[in-house]
Amino acid sequence: MQGVMRGYIRAVDSVNHRIGRIAMYGIFVLMGILLWSSISKTFFLPSLWTLEMAQFVMVGYYILGGPYSIQLGSNVRMDLLYGEWSIRRKAWFDLLTVCFLIFYLCVLLYGAVSSTAYSLGYWKTEPFSYLFGIVTGSEEIGRLERSSSAWRPYMWPIKVVMIVGFLLMLLQCVSELCKDVLRLKGEEI
Repeated sequence: MQGVMRGYIRAVDSVNHRIGRIAMYGIFVLMGILLWSSISKTFFLPSLWTLEMAQFVMVGYYILGGPYSIQLGSNVRMDLLYGEWSIRRKAWFDLLTVCFLIFYLCVLLYGAVSSTAYSLGYWKTEPFSYLFGIVTGSEEIGRLERSSSAWRPYMWPIKVVMIVGFLLMLLQCVSELCKDVLRLKGEEI
């Protein structure tokens, strides 16, 4: 069992490390978009797409970088008490809190899947079966959702990024749970 846990930890940490290292450069993309927005508003006609595109890039940056942040332990934590605790006590506390985080991420993932199914035009109540092609028979399919702004981009690409980000964060939290279990058993990680 410990070998399976170690393999899972290595695989998930490796994937999230790579994606996080790529996602961290999204801040430069965001800066470029906001710089162009400032230049175009000052010297040219204002671009319609810059504000909403900056929001989309920020969502990708934040959500895809979240698992990497959890992996590095750079997430926000109350170190007033936590910093003085022993490794074993920290592991017990992390084990408890990561269970709450996993539940919360499951709720967010369900909401993201439902929202993505809706943005693709599905109006019924089984978003997972729709996205994974499980439901057979007649389907209620509508139009693809677009933003209500003047630019009117499709919404499904950013919602797919949200699904991927929440899924990666959920996998990373399970990896952290496995690390805590190994720490409590006295294993070296």
